[in-house]
Amino acid sequence: MKKRKKIIKRRALLLILIAIVIIFGIAEIQKLIKNSLENNGQVVAENVPNDSKVEEEEVIPEDITINMSVIGDIMCHNSNYNDAYNSDTDTYDFSYVFQDIAKYFENDDITIGNLETTLAGKEIGYSSYPTFNTPEILATDLKELGLDVLATANNHSLDKGYVGIENTITELDNVGISHTGTYNSQESSEQYLVKDVNGINIAFLNYTYGTNGIAIPSGREYCVNLIDRDKIQSDLNNVKALGNVDLICVIIHWGTEYRLTPTDEQEELANFMFENGADIILGGHSHCLEPMEKRTITLEDGTTKDGFIVYSLGNFMSGQNKSYTRQSVILQLQITKNGETGAITIDKIEYVPIYMYNYSSPKGAHNYKILDIESEIAKYEAGDTSIGSSLYSTLKTELGQVEEILGPEIINTTETVQEENLQ
Repeated sequence: MKKRKKIIKRRALLLILIAIVIIFGIAEIQKLIKNSLENNGQVVAENVPNDSKVEEEEVIPEDITINMSVIGDIMCHNSNYNDAYNSDTDTYDFSYVFQDIAKYFENDDITIGNLETTLAGKEIGYSSYPTFNTPEILATDLKELGLDVLATANNHSLDKGYVGIENTITELDNVGISHTGTYNSQESSEQYLVKDVNGINIAFLNYTYGTNGIAIPSGREYCVNLIDRDKIQSDLNNVKALGNVDLICVIIHWGTEYRLTPTDEQEELANFMFENGADIILGGHSHCLEPMEKRTITLEDGTTKDGFIVYSLGNFMSGQNKSYTRQSVILQLQITKNGETGAITIDKIEYVPIYMYNYSSPKGAHNYKILDIESEIAKYEAGDTSIGSSLYSTLKTELGQVEEILGPEIINTTETVQEENLQ
C-alpha cells in the first residue's frame, strides 16, 4: 500500500515538472517569435510609446535643366532642290547640306525652326520664289537632323493655297515633327502646342504679319495665325489658364526684309507680348540676323522673371546670296526650372555662327553646305587650307558681322551681376 502511494506521489511530481517545463517552453517560444518579428523589421505595439509619431521627410524635387536649340528660316529655292536632285533615282536628298553642323543637335533636348516653304506635293509642282513648294523629303531630313518643332505661319504659308497648308501639315505629322501656326480645321486651331521637355512644359505660339497678299480662304480663317493683338493676348491668357505650362515661347514672323535692326513697331509689340505672359520671343522674316536681348520682366505681383528675345535669326537654309543672307546662327539656350519654387531661369544664351555656302561646282553635285564658321576658320589657321584663302577671308568677315549684330553670348548673367555688386 505504501509502495503504491509512493508511485502515485512520484507520478504527481512528474506531472507537475512536465507542466512547469511546458509553461517555460511556451514562454521561450513566444520570446523567440517576438525576436524574429523584430529582426524582420516589424514593430511590436507594446514597445512603441503611445504618443510617438513617425515624421516624414519632405522631399524637394530637383532642379531641371534643359538645352534648347533654335534655327532661323528654312527656305528652299530652285537652286537648292536642283542641287539635291538625283537624276538616276528621280529622288531628292537634302541631308548633305547639314552634315557639318548636325553634331550641334545631338545633345540638345528640343530643337525649333521656322519652315518658310510649303510641302504641298509633287503633283502640284515643285517651285521657288515667289510661291514655294519643296520636295517632301525635306521634312524627313529635318527630322533626322533633330527638329522637334516647326513654326508654319509665315508670308509663304498660302503659296499653294489651302491644300498646301493641308499637305504640309500631313507631311510633318508623317515624320513626327510638331508644328504650330497653320491648321487644317477649326478644332485643331483651338488646341495649343505644349511640349513636355524632360519635365518643363513649354507652350508654342506662332503668328505672321501676312501671306504676301494671298487671301485667306473664306470660312477657313482659322488656317493661318495672323498678328492680331487681341488674338495674341487671348492666346497667352488661355495658355496661362491651362495651369501646367512653365514657359511660353512665341515664334513670330515680322519686320522688314534685309533690315539688320528691329523697327519701332517690333519693339513695341515685343513689350506687349512680354507684358502679357511671353517668356521667349523668336523672330524671323528679314532673312538677316537682328539683335538678341535678355530681359528681367516684372510681373503684376512685383516678382520678376527672365525673358529673352531675338528679333530675327536670318536664314538657316536658302539659295539667297545678298549680303547678310547667308550668315546665321544655331542659337543655344540653357533653361532651368527650380525644383522648389517652379521658377524658370534662362541661364545661358550661346550661339554657333554658320554660313550657307555654295561651292559652285557642276549642277547636281551637292554644292550647298551649311558651314560651321569658327570651325572652318580654326582649321585654316591650323594649317588645313583646303577651303582656300578667299573663303577663309569671307568667313572671317561673316563672323565679325554675326558678333556685331547679335552681341556677346550671355552666360551666367545672374552670377556675374552678383559678383559685380560685391566688388
